[in-house]
Order: sequence, then structure tokens, then C-alpha cells
Amino acid sequence: MSAIPILGVWLAGLALNLWLARFDTRATRTAVALIFGATIILLWEMTVRIYQVPTVILPAPSLIAESVVANRSILWADFVQTILKGALSGWVIGAAAAVATAIAIDRSPFLQRGLLPIGNFVSALPIVGIAPILVMWFGFDWQSKAAVVVVMVFFPILVNMVAGLKATEPMQRDLMSSWAAPYWPALWKLRLPAAMPFLFNGLKITTTLALIGAIVAEFFGSPTRGMGFRISTAVGRLDLPLVWAEIVVAALAGTLFYGIVALIEKKVTFWHPSQRG
Repeated sequence: MSAIPILGVWLAGLALNLWLARFDTRATRTAVALIFGATIILLWEMTVRIYQVPTVILPAPSLIAESVVANRSILWADFVQTILKGALSGWVIGAAAAVATAIAIDRSPFLQRGLLPIGNFVSALPIVGIAPILVMWFGFDWQSKAAVVVVMVFFPILVNMVAGLKATEPMQRDLMSSWAAPYWPALWKLRLPAAMPFLFNGLKITTTLALIGAIVAEFFGSPTRGMGFRISTAVGRLDLPLVWAEIVVAALAGTLFYGIVALIEKKVTFWHPSQRG
């Protein structure tokens, strides 16, 4: 009998979304997503309350929300330490280094044969193996977390950028050659614009990798702040609502990070078929 209310809420949410899906507008698409998310949270709350699931196994969303409000100053300090300092700075440095390396590889076939296999090798290294080494090299503060993020995001962006620089048509390159265009003007006016969709694919993929890398790296050494540090200490104290609060903040930050990159992509690559309505 206890499962009947849960089933009823699920069927009600499903029926409402099926009805809204008939109207293919931006407002209804947004409403469907919001209703689906609200239904999942409500079912989570009901399941935990009805079956009396222990907090150390799975806290209710209401307890997680209370933890967010009660620990907002701690969560903000962890957000600044992990996301803004560690993940964002490492992502920017790794992306810039990958773009510069891709241009160097494009200029030199020798570097293409030498650097790409090395980059593939580095990308295959497990984060739990390189994180302690980088912590010992760069210290326990955010610099070591940024170094881990650089290693994680470098190769995906590099591969996409190298592919993007080769995306122009032979006729387009021949036309630039017939105008006697030097390499750098041809790169700036033809090949870089053509590489932008590939570059943004790599940037969007690595937004989540950057967050994961920074958080995991903090498990191997961190000052008394940071998401990874807080999660590990909260688990030790069985404070699962705080653990889930950190997870919620990380998820929201990752979603916002991805959305900002996607919005910039729309502005930069408005001419690409994938961005046309």
C-alpha cells in the first residue's frame, strides 16, 4: 500500500508531461523539464519518508536543502577554492596550451608525429595516480588542483583543435594560396573560424572533466577548504546532507559552466549549420 502514493505521483507527472509535449513550444519544453525534475525530487522525498531510509544511506531532499542553507558560507568558500581557483584556472590554462600546441602541430608534421602520441599517453594516465604527484610538486593549495585539471583537459581540446584546423576544404586553401596569403593571415581568416565548432566541442566536453579533476585532486591533499576536502571529512562524520549539498553545488556549477560555454559558442559560431534555427 505504501507504494501507491509514489506510483500515483509518477503517473500524474507522466500524464502532465505527455499532455504538454503535444505543444512543441519553448515554454512547454521548459515546463516539461521542470515538471520532470520536480517529480523526481518529490518521489525521492516520498520514498525516503515512507520507507524511513536512514540519513546515512540517503538523506531526503528537504534535509539537503536545510544543509545548503545552514552551511552556505562553507559551501561558498569551497566553491571559490575548488571551482573558481582550481577548476576554472586549470581549464583556461589547459585550453590555451592545447590551442597553442595544435597550431604548432599544424605548422610542423614532425610535431604531429611526436606530440600526439605523447598527449594520448598522458590522457590515459589515471587521475588517482597523477594527482598525488602533482600535489607534491605544486603544494596543497589550488595550484596543484589546477595542474591536475590542465592534464585532464589538454588532450581532448588538442585533438578537437587539430581536427578543426584540417576542416577547411582543399578549394578554400587553394584560393588562399592563389592570393599568396601567408600562413598566419590564412590561419586567422580561414582556418581558425572553421575550427571553432571543433574547439567548442572540446571545451564543452572538458567543462565537466575540469570539475571532476579538481574535486578528486583535493582528496590527496588540500587546505581546510574545498569540495573534495569537505566531502571526505563530512563522510567521516556521517554528515551525508552536507556531502549531498556539496554535490548539488558542484552539479549546479557544472551546469552553469557548460551553459556559459554553449552560449558563447552560439555567438561565435552563429554561421555554422548546427546553430541555425
